[in-house]
Amino acid sequence: MPLLRIAIPAPFYHGFDYLIPSDWDIGPLVPGIRLRVPFGKREAIGILTEIIESTPTLKPLKPAIAFLDTEPVFTPTLMKLARFASQYYHYPLGEVFNSILPGLLRKGKAAYCKSLPTTTIGLGEQFASYALNDAQQTAINSVGSSLSEFKIFLLNGVTGSGKTEVYLHIIDKVIKANKQALILVPEIGLTPQILARFQQRFHVPIAALHSGMTERERLDAWLLAKQGRIPIIIGTRSALFTPLLNPGVIIIDEEHDVSFKQQEGFRYHARDLAIVRARMENIPILLGSATPSLESLHNIATARYHLLNLPARAGSAEHPHFHLIDIRNQTLENGLSKLLLNNMEKHLAQNGQILLFLNRRGFAPVWFCHACSWTASCDRCDVKLTYHQQPPSLLCHHCGATRPIPHQCPKCQSHHLYPLGLGTQRIEQTLAKYFPNVGIVRIDRDSTRRKGALHSMLETIHSGENKILIGTQMIAKGHHFPEVTLVAILDADTGLFSADFRATERVAQLLLQVAGRAGRAERAGEVYLQTHNPQHPLLLHLIEHGYMAFAKAALLERKNADLPPYNYAALFRAEAVNAQAPLKFLQELRDLAHVYPTNAVTILGPVPALIERRAGRYRAHLLLLAKERAPLHLLLNQLLTRLSQLPTSKRIRWGLDVDPMEVI
Repeated sequence: MPLLRIAIPAPFYHGFDYLIPSDWDIGPLVPGIRLRVPFGKREAIGILTEIIESTPTLKPLKPAIAFLDTEPVFTPTLMKLARFASQYYHYPLGEVFNSILPGLLRKGKAAYCKSLPTTTIGLGEQFASYALNDAQQTAINSVGSSLSEFKIFLLNGVTGSGKTEVYLHIIDKVIKANKQALILVPEIGLTPQILARFQQRFHVPIAALHSGMTERERLDAWLLAKQGRIPIIIGTRSALFTPLLNPGVIIIDEEHDVSFKQQEGFRYHARDLAIVRARMENIPILLGSATPSLESLHNIATARYHLLNLPARAGSAEHPHFHLIDIRNQTLENGLSKLLLNNMEKHLAQNGQILLFLNRRGFAPVWFCHACSWTASCDRCDVKLTYHQQPPSLLCHHCGATRPIPHQCPKCQSHHLYPLGLGTQRIEQTLAKYFPNVGIVRIDRDSTRRKGALHSMLETIHSGENKILIGTQMIAKGHHFPEVTLVAILDADTGLFSADFRATERVAQLLLQVAGRAGRAERAGEVYLQTHNPQHPLLLHLIEHGYMAFAKAALLERKNADLPPYNYAALFRAEAVNAQAPLKFLQELRDLAHVYPTNAVTILGPVPALIERRAGRYRAHLLLLAKERAPLHLLLNQLLTRLSQLPTSKRIRWGLDVDPMEVI
């Protein structure tokens, strides 16, 4: 009798074999269907991966309980993609399948579509014709002529250059070929905005897939896409795994964004897996960004990607003018220089809108005793508590712990306690004093928690009701504010001196993405950067020579230091309630690696994480680097087969991050 090999959502790197009940029809038993099976003392829902003739196990096999599908819930390509992801990221296949499935299917619900999700699918006006410049037309023609083959294109377009317009025209070609387009964006906040724009251009069903949807909405959209009834699918990272009947193109907007990397559990990178999927589907993939990742630019240099440039802003819009404000020895009004305030008055008098960027929410990052220098710290993390004025509290931005605001120092009993530093709430309060008759809106995680809040706030900006916008990185990417004429970055120094080797790249990307919100229409834009380091080479290089010149210099630094993208990395993370346990485990893992001697892999560590204690647990890292992927993955396979035998492995939590985006 044939046997069923099933991937179970459990931390095992192998499948489990089961008997086929004698009364079952073997016809529906094809790879990709879900089955309910006994698993230990409970029942589990797994995915059938193959039907085998024999099993190596000597234990008596149990029969499966029920099959839940008469046809696969996964397309053949998704099955291949899941297997590849499991092998590349060294994550159990059953857990990969479980991460891909919509929640209702994970719970064993029937795979049927209840209705068209009215909140995520709509019909708009017919496709309209827009004037394109030569660079846009070249990009459209290049991708459009490759719709039946696998090619990787990098669309390097400055902010406001009309990248979305290029996407729309390419998707129009895909739809006319009766195929489907999958578009990935980095943030949920961008999904409704881009969805509305697409609905205005296409008279076809459009689905959004993101974690803000209900489980039923997500399942319905997922199944309709699988049936080919939705030509356009827009979503965040996890939408990569949407099944498509007739795939035509994959588009990754803001491809550089770190949000495309899953940071917990199944630590995949959606951009990288999207390229693998495009190759499997034999379709083109377009990566778009005004500030491409250094990995993508390296792939351009090695001819793996095809470069498409949009060097000019669309229409009559011009690049904004940059100004550095040296705030050394200046008197600041809660972080605002006199020069900046004067220029804000000038732009407001000309009916322009203003965007102030500070990537620090709350009122102030420190609650400080003026008498003895005591500061309020989190009891569970090695960080300071942030003072929030609305609602009044001290909040840890790492573990979420909250504490009431002490009005007496617990160390010296002094009542001279003050907030130190800047947060978006403090900037909002200060501006209300300087501009009492001007509408001000603050956009950060605190102000947008309520469903629909972000959309409502953006509407007040587009309508002109609010003239001043204060925000964190939530407003740095993808948003189009045609009336914004002044952008100010209140603390341009943040990240310039980080221990993470990727920090300068992210600072450069963030600064230019924020700056790109200025002067996107007919009116000229200005960008002011407040800094204590006006001679810093990164800031000067960006302003004087642009992002591509910075990227060229940064790539040379990475090459000289043997850092990605000139080598490949894997990071073992360990954590425990005892400070020494993670370090001891990682040291045992390093010693185990020496059993498989190889000169092709360099091992660094173990070392404590930069924030060693988080949520009450101590963390440590072990970094592996190699010039080639093959020896690195071979060593990882060898380590993982014996890792559970290490004496300390049962007393810690550990995880493996292949191609980590954060190594601190």
